[in-house]
Amino acid sequence: MKVYGLTGSIGMGKSAVAAMLRREGVPVFDADAQVHILQGPGGALLPAIEARFPGTTGPRGVDRAKLGAAVFGHPQERRALEAIVHPAVQAARRLFLRRHRSRKFVVLDIPLLFETHGHRRLDGVIVVTAPAWKQRKRVLARPGMTATKFRQIVHLQTPDAQKRRRADHIIRTGATFTDTRAQVRRLVACLGAQTGR
Repeated sequence: MKVYGLTGSIGMGKSAVAAMLRREGVPVFDADAQVHILQGPGGALLPAIEARFPGTTGPRGVDRAKLGAAVFGHPQERRALEAIVHPAVQAARRLFLRRHRSRKFVVLDIPLLFETHGHRRLDGVIVVTAPAWKQRKRVLARPGMTATKFRQIVHLQTPDAQKRRRADHIIRTGATFTDTRAQVRRLVACLGAQTGR
């Protein structure tokens, strides 16, 4: 089984591309969705997060605003949170790979793929990209987002140009939804041909 990574900076359209891949029948592991489960109501990570960051969890799971305030801009605190979250996500990913081991290829949706050096263990990387102005417009339209917060997030991520240089496949989401979907279908056909899917 071939394992490909799907990544892209904030606002590039990665989630939309992941959904398109699923509609084409490709198994996709969503690291962010797994984190939401682990940190949601009754989530397995709530006790550890509450112990390390008191007052950031409740009946509805993690209070993302409070936890974000505790770690955003504080590298040591962010690393402490990652030490709690990453092992659990990795365990879920291993289960996903076992469940789909009969498939010719699967995709791991990992936002911080290059930042965590996860690309080294993959058969290829798919990068989702869009023009900088469109990225900014998409992100600033999100509830609670500010230009300052956007700049801080982008600063923590590997630059888009660098991601594109390191990519094996690129999906450009700057045009229409139909165009993006056509690119995804071509990619699935290409990966299927390479693996004999």
